[in-house]
Amino acid sequence: MNKRLTAFFVIISSFAVGQALNNLDTEKARVSTLMNEHEFAAALDLAKALNKRVPDDVMIYGLLTDANLELGNYNEAETSTQWMLNLRPGNRPALIRTAHLRELFGDAEGAYEAIDLAYQSTPPTETEERASILTEMGHLRFASGNSDAAEKLLQQALAASPNYPNALGGLAQVRMAQKRYGDAVVLFQQRYRVAPRPGNLYELAEALQLAGRNSEAKKAFAEFETQALLESGKKDNSNRKLIFYYADHAHRPAQALKVAEQEISWRHDIYTLDAYAWALHVNGQDAQARKQIETALAVGIRDAKIFLHAGIIARKSGDRAATERYLKQSAELNSKDSEQARNPLAGLTQSARSKSAF
Repeated sequence: MNKRLTAFFVIISSFAVGQALNNLDTEKARVSTLMNEHEFAAALDLAKALNKRVPDDVMIYGLLTDANLELGNYNEAETSTQWMLNLRPGNRPALIRTAHLRELFGDAEGAYEAIDLAYQSTPPTETEERASILTEMGHLRFASGNSDAAEKLLQQALAASPNYPNALGGLAQVRMAQKRYGDAVVLFQQRYRVAPRPGNLYELAEALQLAGRNSEAKKAFAEFETQALLESGKKDNSNRKLIFYYADHAHRPAQALKVAEQEISWRHDIYTLDAYAWALHVNGQDAQARKQIETALAVGIRDAKIFLHAGIIARKSGDRAATERYLKQSAELNSKDSEQARNPLAGLTQSARSKSAF
């Protein structure tokens, strides 16, 4: 083959490789778009197809992890995250996903260790990424009961990226646990101005209610319901918060269950199972509620709200031992839900003492 033909084939080959890479990037971007639209099943199908074609692409495994996490396929998510680490040990996207999985599996310290390694590998110039990681570190410390450490980390996140919505929300949750409800309101209001989503409005409404600003809370809840219903039929929605609104604030149990049944038909992650269980409970279906919430807890998650719900459902089922166990686990953690667990737990303890006196 002469030199001119050889050069021609080199050019053609390079062009073909470039086109293939561009197509792959386009398809990965399509998976990310589907994830953003909460079309998790479709995202998973496309990510699997890409993984079959290109089995050594680290970020395709990341997309597999993300879709499986949202659908509640935790074993599959763990496998794909491990592949990320196998292919590129210590890479930051894999460490972030590892931290999330370890938290879900109940390993809070292991989760913190992984996210700390991710933070150490993040250059100071990547301020948004550093804020995101610091926020997750703060969340982990807060969830484990260390409010002081959580506050420092969340303040660092806001110093790196002022008005970062997740950090504002995280710090507001710390203030709620500290019963500084007025300060929590200010932070939630600031977050809602930056990120005016229905779910953020719901948490603001709860804080307003706890701060004793009932007329403002009522107005915020009503606006939340209006906004949430507009998107309820879409997969990118605020349905889990809408379930809790109907169950705990509007006292419309049938509506809570209707929304929950729709959401559980799409996904089976821990938090959707919890919301579904709570909707079943407020409708008097406690045997089924207990099955759903124990399925969520079987993953290993240590979450104050889920433990609180599990304790209340177990009490309704007449299981005193499980009631006490779950309420204790909630009370040992750190949130407004932990506080709600302490009163019924104290009542159980007092009741046991009264019985032993006889």
